[in-house]
Amino acid sequence: MSPKYDLLNQGEENEMDLFGYRTERWRWLLCIFGYIISLGMLRLLFYWKPEMDVWFHCVPCSLEEADVILLRSTGELKQYFKNKVSVIFPCGHTRKPSHHTVADINLIVNNSTMKPRSEVRFITVQKIRYVWDVSVKNFKKIGMLDENLSCSDVHTKFGLGLSEEEQEFRKQVCGLNKIEVKIIPIWKLFVKEVFNPFYVFQAYSMSLWIAAGYMEYTMAILVMTTMSIIATIYNLRLQSVKLHKMSVSYNSVMVTLLQKNGEIKEVESQSLVPGDVIVLAKNKLFLPCDAILISGGCTVNEGMLTGESIPVTKTPLPHINNSVPWKTYSGDDYKRHILFCGTQVIQTKPHGQDLVKAVVLQTGFNTAKGDLVRAILYNKPINVKLHKQAIRFLMVLVVISMCAVIYTAVIYTVNGFPVHEIVMMSLLMVTASVNAALPAALTLGLLYAQTRLKKKGIFCISPQRINIAGQLNLACFDKTGTLTEDVLDLYGILPSEKGGFQDVHDLSSDNPLPWGPVLGAMASCHSLIIMDGEKHGDPLDVKMFEGTEWELEDFTESSKKTGENVSCSVVKPGYKAGKVPVEGISILHQFPFSSTLQRMSVVTQTIGEESLTVYLKGAPEMVIRFCKPETVPPSFSERLDSYAMQGFRVIGLAYRSLGIELLPQLEHIGREVVESELTFLGFLIMENRLKPETNAVLNELIDANIRAVMITGDNLQTALTVGKNCGMISCDSQIIMIEAKEGTKDAPASLTWKTVHEIQQNGHMKPVTSVDILDGLIYNPILSGKYHFAMNGKSFEVIGQHFYDLLPKILLNGTIFARMTPRQKSNLIEEFQKLDYYVGMCGDGANDCGALKVAHAGISLSELEASVASPFTSKIPNIECVPMLIKEGRTALVTSFSMFKFLTMYNLIGICCIVLLFWRQKLLGNFQYLMQDLAINITISLTLGLTGSAPKLAPYRPAGHLLSPPLLLSVFLHSVFSIIVQTTAFALLLHQPWFNETDVFSACLPLNHSIANITVREPSHAENYLTTTMFPVTGFNLIIVGFVLSKGKPFRQPLYTNYLHSLVLVLQVASYIFMLFADIEGVYLSMELVCTPSDWRIFIFLLMFALFIVSYAVEDGFIENRTLWLWIKRRFNYKSKSQYRKLQRILEKDQRWPPQNTTDYATRSVSATDSRVIAFSNKMNSNIKAPFQEETHV
Repeated sequence: MSPKYDLLNQGEENEMDLFGYRTERWRWLLCIFGYIISLGMLRLLFYWKPEMDVWFHCVPCSLEEADVILLRSTGELKQYFKNKVSVIFPCGHTRKPSHHTVADINLIVNNSTMKPRSEVRFITVQKIRYVWDVSVKNFKKIGMLDENLSCSDVHTKFGLGLSEEEQEFRKQVCGLNKIEVKIIPIWKLFVKEVFNPFYVFQAYSMSLWIAAGYMEYTMAILVMTTMSIIATIYNLRLQSVKLHKMSVSYNSVMVTLLQKNGEIKEVESQSLVPGDVIVLAKNKLFLPCDAILISGGCTVNEGMLTGESIPVTKTPLPHINNSVPWKTYSGDDYKRHILFCGTQVIQTKPHGQDLVKAVVLQTGFNTAKGDLVRAILYNKPINVKLHKQAIRFLMVLVVISMCAVIYTAVIYTVNGFPVHEIVMMSLLMVTASVNAALPAALTLGLLYAQTRLKKKGIFCISPQRINIAGQLNLACFDKTGTLTEDVLDLYGILPSEKGGFQDVHDLSSDNPLPWGPVLGAMASCHSLIIMDGEKHGDPLDVKMFEGTEWELEDFTESSKKTGENVSCSVVKPGYKAGKVPVEGISILHQFPFSSTLQRMSVVTQTIGEESLTVYLKGAPEMVIRFCKPETVPPSFSERLDSYAMQGFRVIGLAYRSLGIELLPQLEHIGREVVESELTFLGFLIMENRLKPETNAVLNELIDANIRAVMITGDNLQTALTVGKNCGMISCDSQIIMIEAKEGTKDAPASLTWKTVHEIQQNGHMKPVTSVDILDGLIYNPILSGKYHFAMNGKSFEVIGQHFYDLLPKILLNGTIFARMTPRQKSNLIEEFQKLDYYVGMCGDGANDCGALKVAHAGISLSELEASVASPFTSKIPNIECVPMLIKEGRTALVTSFSMFKFLTMYNLIGICCIVLLFWRQKLLGNFQYLMQDLAINITISLTLGLTGSAPKLAPYRPAGHLLSPPLLLSVFLHSVFSIIVQTTAFALLLHQPWFNETDVFSACLPLNHSIANITVREPSHAENYLTTTMFPVTGFNLIIVGFVLSKGKPFRQPLYTNYLHSLVLVLQVASYIFMLFADIEGVYLSMELVCTPSDWRIFIFLLMFALFIVSYAVEDGFIENRTLWLWIKRRFNYKSKSQYRKLQRILEKDQRWPPQNTTDYATRSVSATDSRVIAFSNKMNSNIKAPFQEETHV
């Protein structure tokens, strides 16, 4: 029987729960009736709560019978989505049930067809189609080849193409191959925005205000809200247009298609389906799908994916007869066979008479390009805790408002007011709970921050992330191109001969490298291509090749052995090169570089010679694995460490000769065949200098108590040296290198902790003496807590699998992570986030896209399309953008909280005033409300966010929680002060000898002779002593709150630098003083005030001045007094609940941490999904507690 529940995309980022429902007609009719009697409010509720829509309209049923699917995200913020099940009949009623129109009977595309009606049921979730798999009774993703296909399956089942019947069937089941992002019509954006709960509440409020005759403020709020909606719609529309332009060009590409009958024809890319074979005959072609290269060679520009616009060589999938899935066979390096959608084919190289062919792997939004677009369209919810806190805070305000509503109803009922007036006044009190300007004010605050960032060269596509950036306390950096210069300088060659190193060869113009294997490796072991007459490729390859003074050209010749045309690159000596006895070298085949494999190799043939030569270059530690041991010098490790510790980037070189008989097999031969029994040639030494800004920026971050971590694909020793030189690791710190090894049949996985020697300026190593380590009287970095862990990507992987309970402890002081693959970079950032770090990532886009996307604030230094996936993109080509972003983030965060506090206080002060006036059945006049709402509320909301960021990063972060004690206490104390002041003024007024509720013109006569000529007339309802007193009291109160919440330091510039906001405050104070003391009849008439004795007005002014002194003193001396709050925390033994803080407290008490010069062994595998405590053979770790278990004392 089909289940009622299932899990979609299990284990993936977009994992969701699925629930099956069936629509009931009688329920649908009841809901229609509910819409009518609720005047559409029930439909609006269903729009906000899709789960309620499903629950009211449908009944639960099995997924197989369901016509509606309710999806629920499995993340921290549970979100519901309604999805209708669609049904298609791809083969009509003519298809026989036993006839399979797919290449493999077991493929999902075939299992999706329900017999005998040939019915296919599917849902579309976040642009991806999922079909109902009849065989396993659940929904499966469609639009891609089966992942279990072996290399042989790909070649034999799909290598010749599909028949027209197969293509048509797949097209109907999988859908068209297009990444369609429609430009959302403005009216749809408008409707979606105005149906936001905040704006619906505003519409409700404005309706009541209009009914009450309060037109002026209603119009002001309407204008402000309209401006906010227009700004939001403009940004959404702009992003929609950009995404449309970004994807539309790939939807109408003409491609060459090979069909099963051998016919080759031009078709539109939208008709491509998984399993089709496309022929790559054109250069400068933008690929419209993901495809597996099965024959020939290809060079592509993957700048869209990596952010690095350099050629990448693709090799065909080997035709191996085994049953292992092709991705598993290729390992982490499977991407070298895939041509990704959106990348540009720069060059194709057919092998012999074969065409350059590729099998379509994925189409539409399943492709790499589609995944990039979906990542922008469907962002993960950020700062979920803050969202929940905001809801709770607003609920408290609603409760206060409900109390005020009840109070109003009781007062008006007791005093005999008509029912309609009681209802109207009660409903008006509801609008006092949430400030109508709140959504617009918060939107404008982020807009100001976004504008300031743009002026500094930092562009943001996700404004909500700006506030998150203000919370960053850990910054991760790529090395090459981020901390160091992009361009490498060729320092020299350290050749190896007869098992020993020779002298370093300086490659100056007057000292060319003599002919030999080293020169051959430098001239040919690269992936450079000629495009528009210039060399293009990896900067390292360019520098290496330029050092030979040789020239590169493309060449096609006929092989003497096979008679086939061979397309290859040829390198020849240039006129500046030294004399060599060869005409040149033909590069026949290339095994491209992979960050996972850490090496590349080429098969070459010296022109005029019969034999072939293999050249290999890569990470030295990786290169020697494929070399004959006797050719590796005994001092290999010592010399490598010496150069790495001086900050050089070291590349290993090796070669071997091959027989000419392998030439016909080059297209299908595996790299493991040629990359063996090599002769080690020596080191290529490259110099990679730090960028001039790096040291100053890292020092600024460290001074601000923001951790700096390096995540690089480079050598560990080089990374350590760069870490030391740039200040990431201080001179008085100890480095502990962690090396983890996978277990074998005979030995378990091991974890070695090795104390690294001190790196001196000359690159030599000074041993750490026992006195340095053990003598507590002499400085000991370990006992002082100044130690750093360093490891490579392989060790990180092993720790995650076998020592996962130790990983959080290691990350707490982990600083250098080298030889990291793109996937490992992303995983590392996620592990940091699990410790409650707010993580920023800065990279140049090359292999950093995943990490940039996962981080709380990813900053790309690339201006290419890959940066679209990053929330922030910097035009500044160095890491200066990181502190700039953090400063603006802190400013935006403080401003948002200040705005929230001010608007909350505005409503609370207003409620207090209304409650007091209602006690005597009085109400402020329209112009009095307008003065408060427009001249104070709106203007402060518009100008408060204009304050710029502080020039220096403070050594601590602003509060990031809406329900933090300082924020709540600030609101509470200012509310108490307001209640005290308003109640005092109200109570004292009632006891004044001149107070009279009926005669409101006699208080000033005959004392104030200046207004003795005021005409005695019938007063309006608002003209009385109560409103005349409460109006300036509440007005001054609001201005005072607006002033004390505008504090600048330490996260913002001083108030006086915000000229407009300062001017607004000055004008507001001047206006209220003028209205308080000016005895002008026009002022009294327009503002509906009455004259009061001068001594009373002086009393009001002094009362407000006292409120200002107290409010400022409390806010500045108590609420914002960090030293006091730290003392309070210590006094009450308050401990941070962040996971990394808990772990720090545990490790501070553990005298055996960190381990040094010891090895631990795992007794069984533990990973992130199974993080139970494991046993170690090392006794020192046997007492280590679980990661976050603190000691308790009874």
